[in-house]
Amino acid sequence: MFIEKMRIKELAVVGLIVLSFTGCKNGTEKSESTALEAETREEPEQSLNIYGNYVSEDYDKRNEGYDWVSVAVSDAGPDKLNIRVRSRADRKKPTCTFDAIATKLNDTSYFSYLSGKKILYTFENNTIIIQPEKKEDEGELFFYCSGGASVAGTYKKIAGTIDDTQVDKTLFSKVLNLQGIGFNISSIKEDGKNTLTVMPFGLEISNSAVTIEISGVVTNAEIEDLNSDGSPEVLVYTQTEDEGKYGNVYGFTTNFKKSMSFIYFPPITENADLKQGYHGHDEFAIVETSLVQRFPIYENGTATGKMRQISYTLKDGEATRSFKVDNVTEY
Repeated sequence: MFIEKMRIKELAVVGLIVLSFTGCKNGTEKSESTALEAETREEPEQSLNIYGNYVSEDYDKRNEGYDWVSVAVSDAGPDKLNIRVRSRADRKKPTCTFDAIATKLNDTSYFSYLSGKKILYTFENNTIIIQPEKKEDEGELFFYCSGGASVAGTYKKIAGTIDDTQVDKTLFSKVLNLQGIGFNISSIKEDGKNTLTVMPFGLEISNSAVTIEISGVVTNAEIEDLNSDGSPEVLVYTQTEDEGKYGNVYGFTTNFKKSMSFIYFPPITENADLKQGYHGHDEFAIVETSLVQRFPIYENGTATGKMRQISYTLKDGEATRSFKVDNVTEY
């Protein structure tokens, strides 16, 4: 899976663009660690002890009505983890909802960024400790909880799955901010259908939320001013849940900070040249002000070991903005 990021300041050659899929991009107003899963790899042996479910101390008292919080830790690619915090939701609204993609710092610690603040995830003695690197940044982790609670704390690992009769069933949740405009992005599954909701805030005319049915699950979301007009765009990446892991991009632009509208992303299958050898396993990332997509190239149903990488730029159209192919490379 995929999944605030750090921005890369300089990219001189295609090789450095490729590295952006597994590296980090630095920023101050926004940051999201981006994880893009390699097609095949060996999992680190020590990671096998990290993956799993962790819970707050009141989990054992859940049948007595106590509130509790869980942390699900899963693979997000080489040296990356998906961190998914969910709380009890069967009796009231969830108290904590938080998603992050964390990057390996050392054998026991990972990190991500929230509004440019470094958040640490430390594993020891079958626990995960979530805390900011600096004590003065503790407020960042209160934002994702209600009632004075915080994501920060120590959670103990349990065997098996979380009590799914009580846990919040939100599949994805993230809040992104840039240039004074924010987006609350969430995805849930109801009646067998996955839906995506994007709710902007800070726009001058309309801050109405948009909810659409999507194919697959949300893997990550990023924010950037892609056309350098002083008003940000947000991109939401999805993958199908089948073996092919076919990707898609749902883009939203803010029209000079007044309202939000869709960005059209052209499917690979509509391009006769680009779809040659295409069998899914898409990866996406924003590199500077471009959207970059890459995927393995197949021949007769077998991966060739080569990759195709496509760079898109955002262009104005008669009715809507859309992504246009800017550069294609294979390696």
